[in-house]
Amino acid sequence: MAEIFFRTLPFFAIIGLGYWAGRSRFFTEEATAYLTRFVFYFPLSAMIFGFAANLSFAEVFDPTLILGYLAGTLAVYLLVTAVAMARGLDMPTAAVEAQCAAIGNVGFLGLPMMAILFGPASVAPMMVVLSVDLVVFSSLIVILINAGRGKGLGVATLKLVGLGLLKNPMILSIVAGLAWSASALPIPEPANDFLTILGGAATPGALFAIGASLASKSAERIRISGWLSFAKLVLHPACVAIAVLWLVPAAPFSAAVAIAAASLPVAGNVYMLAQHYGVAPHRASAAIFISTVLSIVTVPAVIAWVS
Repeated sequence: MAEIFFRTLPFFAIIGLGYWAGRSRFFTEEATAYLTRFVFYFPLSAMIFGFAANLSFAEVFDPTLILGYLAGTLAVYLLVTAVAMARGLDMPTAAVEAQCAAIGNVGFLGLPMMAILFGPASVAPMMVVLSVDLVVFSSLIVILINAGRGKGLGVATLKLVGLGLLKNPMILSIVAGLAWSASALPIPEPANDFLTILGGAATPGALFAIGASLASKSAERIRISGWLSFAKLVLHPACVAIAVLWLVPAAPFSAAVAIAAASLPVAGNVYMLAQHYGVAPHRASAAIFISTVLSIVTVPAVIAWVS
């Protein structure tokens, strides 16, 4: 575990540097928002397209891994929802808490980290994890919040979900990359250099943006956010492990990558959704902060175990 810890330490050190920049106001909240937007739409999209363009559809479409990861994530999602409902929370708030427990920082933190720790072969299973998170659970929270507000599963809600998927640059990058791969055309050298240079900014930019955004978040509601952090860092990888190792056994390497991906801290887009809908943004913010701090220890521990 010590070796894995020191290999992951540079990632968290860059997050820490970003946190210092945000906390000291060297990076304002406005600057952090623009940096996040830049990374999300340009370097990260270039990196994901480059990864996907070198994969075949068969490598990404792994039904066993999809079912296993989906089953494990759905299990923790339902568990946290049940606990929230038992506490008397309404459906939108329960949905935000469940999202905290199920959606990790796969795009900004997971993809670059796993590619370095597990090698290029980890990209395909990471694409599976990212696709399930984006298509299934990012749609589910919108549906549940609208249903909880009495809007139901009408045309307006389905249109909102559909537009959200169509406008997501990570989904578009995966689809475009796989389409290019299917065409069997080589990427022209200038275009490949362009993707390499632009995509190279994704890892440091994303990690720095994570840290800078944490500076504006607080650790309020410790008891609730502590429970959500425990659910994300411990229960989620445990449920995924049970699913991909025993219930729906996947290939050992793919299973290991999926379990490691499930151990990642709460994703920042959970807070953005909570803030957009005005549903429990403070507890989402606190869960992101606490889970990210604790993940410095828990993520290496899980990766060491699956390795």
